[in-house]
Amino acid sequence: MHIEPGVVDGAKIILSYATAAGALGLTAKLAADSIRNDGAGALVLRSVVTTALVFCFFEVLPHHPAGVSEVHLILGSTLLLLFGAGAAAVSLSAGLLLQGLFFAPFDLPQYGMNVTTLLVPLWATSLLAARIIPPRTAYVELTYWQTLALSTTYQGGIVAWVAFWALYGHGFSVENLAAVGSFGAAYMSVILLEPLIDLGVLAGAKALDRYSRGPMFNIRLHQAA
Repeated sequence: MHIEPGVVDGAKIILSYATAAGALGLTAKLAADSIRNDGAGALVLRSVVTTALVFCFFEVLPHHPAGVSEVHLILGSTLLLLFGAGAAAVSLSAGLLLQGLFFAPFDLPQYGMNVTTLLVPLWATSLLAARIIPPRTAYVELTYWQTLALSTTYQGGIVAWVAFWALYGHGFSVENLAAVGSFGAAYMSVILLEPLIDLGVLAGAKALDRYSRGPMFNIRLHQAA
């Protein structure tokens, strides 16, 4: 999902500063909600762990070029379910920044676009989770269709933002539209795979109940709201 150098450049890149400010504002809200519900210590602990995970997702998990960007297995909905939206948002923004600082400095000018692409869909996914998961349901009891809805929302949001940046930067030429379509088609594999990963992780958390409770994990993992 990385926006490559040159996709948006010149004065047009100013828009990314505004969208990034909005996305980081959403992160602050999600973090504040997490502190209010679980405490600051829990958020800090979860954020440190999830930032390390996100960094590994970016650097270790397979990723390949597709059309206007790259296909990554980011596992945004997995992070949200296990650790909560606040920690997931903090870790995605921090992990992306660490990758740019230490491994891909050429991506830093695109940080605003990339962080927007990651965080706004996460916020939308958190809203959907609140609507489709009944308060009486612990996350370890989710169905495939619920996890599919969350994954589709998150990954579909990423595809939509990448398409927006590509079209904003290079217009509606046939070549650019084909590249955007190629990227979207490639991301279908992630949309189908992530729910299975979510269910596997949630099944593991349920089986290892005694180890997956406490401040490290989202309280909704095992408890109804």
